[in-house]
Amino acid sequence: MEPFRSVRSRTVVLTASNVDTDQIIPARFLKTIEKKGLGRSLFADWRYRPDGTPRPDFVLNQPEAKGCAILVAGDNFGCGSSREHAPWALCDAGFRAVISTTIADIFKNNALKNGLLPVVIDKASHAELLASPGAEIEVDLEARVVVLPSGGKSSFPIESFARYCLMNGVDELGYLLAQAEAIAAHERAH
Repeated sequence: MEPFRSVRSRTVVLTASNVDTDQIIPARFLKTIEKKGLGRSLFADWRYRPDGTPRPDFVLNQPEAKGCAILVAGDNFGCGSSREHAPWALCDAGFRAVISTTIADIFKNNALKNGLLPVVIDKASHAELLASPGAEIEVDLEARVVVLPSGGKSSFPIESFARYCLMNGVDELGYLLAQAEAIAAHERAH
């Protein structure tokens, strides 16, 4: 996993609320355990027509979305079933952070374990971001703030261990493996 300290990017704004994991990555794409390639199936039912051609009006199909690493979503993003493929697809599509006023707990945990930063901010800051699609902002994990288009800052909570893992580019297993000598010393002493 790539270490995450901060990301500066233009935003993609998806105003829909209650976006569930089946909308993020439909079930028919869950037949793989490979993370690579899932980005092209991200929001597939919204992004493509039944014949597979892109819907030009969908936000991710617009030229301005290319290269954006921050998704600003409506309230209650990532609700629904546990689906690790959802953060995999977002990461494979180039996103490093998702910002909303509420993010479902299961999605949030899966995102953190896969290098995607789920950011929960206050309603006023969120409204500013929703009203500014394509604005360049910064998400600073070290400082735990989002630097808004107006220059203001919105702080966000994150659990300390999850923050440590993201900043150091390790998942929970990688963290434990790095502690192997200390664990062995403890076992020898007891």
